[in-house]
Amino acid sequence: MSQKSRPPPNFQSIKSLPGDLRLMGSPTSDQFGKFGDAKLGHSDMTSSSIPENSDSRDVVVDNGVGSMDQVNEDSPYGTNVVSVEDRPSSGDEDSDSVAPPVPSVSASRSEHRWGDTNSYAAKKKLQSWFQLPSGRWELAKTLSISGTESVIALPDEKVLKVQTESLVPANPDILDGVDDLMQLSYLNEPSVLYNLQYRYNQNMIYTKAGPVLVAINPFKKVPLYGNEYIEAYKRKKNDNPHVYAITDTAIREMIRDEVNQSIIISGESGAGKTETAKIAMQYLAALGGGSGIEYEILKTNPILEAFGNAKTLRNDNSSRFGKLIEIYFSETGKISGARIQTFLLEKSRVVQCTDGERSYHIFYQLCAGAPLTLREKLNLKSASEYKYLSQSNCYSITGVNDAEQFQIVMEALDVVHISKEDQQSVFAMLTAVLWLGNISFNVIDNENHVEVLADESLITVADLIGCDVEELKLALSTRKMKVGNDNIIQKLNLSQATDTRDALAKSIYACLFEWLVEQINKSLAVGKRRTGRSISILDIYGFESFDRNSFEQFCINYANERLQQHFNRHLFKLEQEEYIQDGIDWTKVEFEDNQDCLGLFEKKPLGLLSLLDEESTFPNGTDLTFANKLKQHLKSNSCFRGERDKAFAVRHYAGEVSYDTSGFLEKNRDLLHMDSIQLLSSCSCHLPQKFASNMLAQSEKPVVGPLYKSGGADSQKLSVATKFKSQLFQLMQRLESTTPHFIRCIKPNNLQSPGLYEQELVLQQLRCCGVLEVVRISRSGFPTRMSHQKFSRRYGFLLSENVASQDPLSVSVAILHQFDILPEMFQVGYTKLFFRTGQIGVLEDTRNRTLHGVLRVQSCFRGHQARRYLKELRSGIDTLQSFVRGEKARREYEVLIQKHRAAVIIQRKIKTRLAEKTMKRVYGASIVIQSAIRGWLVRRYSGDIGLLKLTSTKANESDEVLVKASVLAELQRRVLKAEAALREKEEENDILHQRLQQYESRWSEYELKMKSMEEVWQKQMRSLQSSLSIAKKSLAIDDSARSSDASVNASDDRECSWDTGSNHKGQESNGLRPMSAGLSVISRLAEEFEQRSQVFGDDAKFLVEVKSGQVDASLNPDKELRRLKQMFEAWKKDYGSRLRETKVILHKLGNDEGAIDRVKKKWWTRRNSTRMS
Repeated sequence: MSQKSRPPPNFQSIKSLPGDLRLMGSPTSDQFGKFGDAKLGHSDMTSSSIPENSDSRDVVVDNGVGSMDQVNEDSPYGTNVVSVEDRPSSGDEDSDSVAPPVPSVSASRSEHRWGDTNSYAAKKKLQSWFQLPSGRWELAKTLSISGTESVIALPDEKVLKVQTESLVPANPDILDGVDDLMQLSYLNEPSVLYNLQYRYNQNMIYTKAGPVLVAINPFKKVPLYGNEYIEAYKRKKNDNPHVYAITDTAIREMIRDEVNQSIIISGESGAGKTETAKIAMQYLAALGGGSGIEYEILKTNPILEAFGNAKTLRNDNSSRFGKLIEIYFSETGKISGARIQTFLLEKSRVVQCTDGERSYHIFYQLCAGAPLTLREKLNLKSASEYKYLSQSNCYSITGVNDAEQFQIVMEALDVVHISKEDQQSVFAMLTAVLWLGNISFNVIDNENHVEVLADESLITVADLIGCDVEELKLALSTRKMKVGNDNIIQKLNLSQATDTRDALAKSIYACLFEWLVEQINKSLAVGKRRTGRSISILDIYGFESFDRNSFEQFCINYANERLQQHFNRHLFKLEQEEYIQDGIDWTKVEFEDNQDCLGLFEKKPLGLLSLLDEESTFPNGTDLTFANKLKQHLKSNSCFRGERDKAFAVRHYAGEVSYDTSGFLEKNRDLLHMDSIQLLSSCSCHLPQKFASNMLAQSEKPVVGPLYKSGGADSQKLSVATKFKSQLFQLMQRLESTTPHFIRCIKPNNLQSPGLYEQELVLQQLRCCGVLEVVRISRSGFPTRMSHQKFSRRYGFLLSENVASQDPLSVSVAILHQFDILPEMFQVGYTKLFFRTGQIGVLEDTRNRTLHGVLRVQSCFRGHQARRYLKELRSGIDTLQSFVRGEKARREYEVLIQKHRAAVIIQRKIKTRLAEKTMKRVYGASIVIQSAIRGWLVRRYSGDIGLLKLTSTKANESDEVLVKASVLAELQRRVLKAEAALREKEEENDILHQRLQQYESRWSEYELKMKSMEEVWQKQMRSLQSSLSIAKKSLAIDDSARSSDASVNASDDRECSWDTGSNHKGQESNGLRPMSAGLSVISRLAEEFEQRSQVFGDDAKFLVEVKSGQVDASLNPDKELRRLKQMFEAWKKDYGSRLRETKVILHKLGNDEGAIDRVKKKWWTRRNSTRMS
């Protein structure tokens, strides 16, 4: 979008404040600058002079002027106010470089005294945006203006002379960091970019642009989410721009108006669309949860991301499809169900990836996280062993554990009620797709025809999808064609075979993705009541323009053209409704619609889509013929421009995009040959059968226009472009019936680095996603709006007369008349004032000048107040100190007295305790001495000592008698215990004797059984030997004997429906050679019989000897006998089958429709039936 000239800016009075009154700060600069603290605190000025370069810009106005705190609270622009001097340049491309601070235009401190009588305007230096030749925007200060030229100073102190019309006006400082771009006085590219970066550097990633929410990806976790924030937005305690606020508005409008809502999220890859959609779903689940279905809805995200997202060069988790999630609500406002619709899955990524990118996440998650049993069942290898995955040399993503993600996906599949059996089938299909890429071909002739190499890959694919290996080989290397009434088989060359293999892989994965979405929808809709009210979340690709744009970008940009038209129509509807509701004089704004570009795509029969489908129907159509046809038929269209070779360009709403038609026709046809569809339908697994039936059902749909038939393929199905156009029309119809809410996601840099803001990249996205279009549309109306109350509070003190008693509307009108604002520059509504772009700047300039003077008066008065208060404070402090010190001394004296008294009491108690202890010790010693003396005296005068000795001797004898009695009792107990043990041993001997007798009886029974089995084997061997001898004799007899046999079996021959006829003799002569071959075969069978019979006989005899004990061997004869019997039965069965095969071979060798062979057939049948019975 070209930048038109802007009206000259109004005075910026904040910049002209004297140095004495500017507050301390240290501004730095990167692209637009490294901004300081976003929340600038208010400061009461308590000295006569205020330090230079202070951070604070808020001023407090006393009495009649009012408090600046209150003014900021009433401001429609928010409270983030920063001086223009602190506003840095926008031009630096390197975000890490820091430009020097902008030189202060204010005079030095000594020059700013109260005697300074210089006019305010003379000190004023205008600030504007200037675009350098490199495309960067710099914030320049206008030093002088002469005619059409201006002299400007850049932040790096360079002085330039430029054309005045090349300068773009900058906004007042009060508008820095506003949360709504519609509140900017000057809506231009550099102002929008500066405002977005100002907020982004402070982690305020959400900004409103009228009805649109702009979300800049921070590439890091920001503290803006969680239950606390959800509760704050739910209770309207937080009104900052946020996804929660948009979602809350959608819920409230749905309930209030009973109208379905939609949240449309767009942006380029890596801008954060998927995360934004998940945040919106989390808020819906928090507000509408309770039934449990919200948990299932949230669990669909891991599944869709695993199967539909991939790592690209721009984004580690890029959605390669568009989706619409429609969430239904009950009458009580609770979630009752959901439905998911997907658009344009990038199937080519399954078989082809650019270096450094990955295929879909699920392949790597399956290879890394599948359990051992599943890996063995699917014959699953590591990701590096599959060609589809190894061609990009990228197998992992930094910070992502694929094995853990696979477990999350499996849990999510359980939550959405996909059975374990179906999950196994899904993993089998994924593995089959990977193995398909490993199938290789061998060239078999000079025409480059190929055959499939029968290796592990082919066998594994056939096993996984449940088809025959030979059928799979034919489907990949040949093609059936119908010529007239005949079917012919055409061999494929290497290129055709490779395309067929890749087409099968892409179709299986695409059908699997659609089947998964279908199963999820069944799970989310079963048993759920719907009231018809819903909120739809559209997560769709944004406008894309790369160095090389192909069919995918063609469809994506077409979809964005449709969405942009819907966006424009809705935007104007809201604007006009607000103007009409406020009763202003409003003339409908005409805007440049993108209908011409949409007509270029959709016009019939000469639109881009029609010509693409038409060229796709021709068997000989190529990408070059398609490009030439476009240039021939569309060269007169203003939105189309032909380029060299296969390229053409389309002028979209966001800019011109050049497309390369290489691969357009193939991707649009997206043909899967009927042979491959029939192969899938013949599979034993239910999923391939389901895929085939769906593809056949689609091919039976009627198609407008000629049908494309090539190589016998039934391609009566919709082309990709036509199908996408149909889906897009259905989507637009659904969105038209809803109230839309727009979220535009922006990627600040291509390095996915937090804190890095690339100006050119952001500007390109703002243009592509239509944010700048919103700005352009809003500028044609009245973008600045303020209620009567806020306007009168903010600017009412500027009136020369007292209007405090008047109503806000009268005050507002009086302000407008006093400042001579032209009537066409504003409109007075019922509740608001509407201003054209830049008009609020005049009022802000006058207001700032007035506040500047008030500030100087306040500073002098407050300095005097502070000094007087300080003197009174010092006097009071001296008096207070004297009282405090006296009181402190008295309290300290009282404490000392109390300590002395306590010490005396403690001493008395301690001395008393010590005296008591000494007395007790002396008293105890006296008692001990007395007891010792008294005892000695008693013993001295006691009775005869001999009597005492006699008494003690008698006592000892009684003790000895007691000891002997105890020993005798112990011996008796031991005897009883030994007798009991002897009885137990005897009982055990009886039991062992009985068991021995049982073993002997069983041994005799086993000997009888072995003898009977041996007799049976001998009989069977004799039977087989007799059969062999009879067969040998029957083949060795001469011609006369055979004739005799034929006469004997004449009765059998009569049972047949045919006879030997006259060819009997001829067949006898021709059967000589087969008979000799048959004799040799029979001889070998007889030799084998003799050998086997000898071996089995010896083994049986040996086991009998071991059983009878004649031979010692460390083995179980019963077990070995059973095993020998099993071997004999197996050999017998195999020998019988070979005898029958020999009969069939001999029959084929000698079967010339003769009577002798028929006789042999009868004879062999009778003999075999007799022998096998």
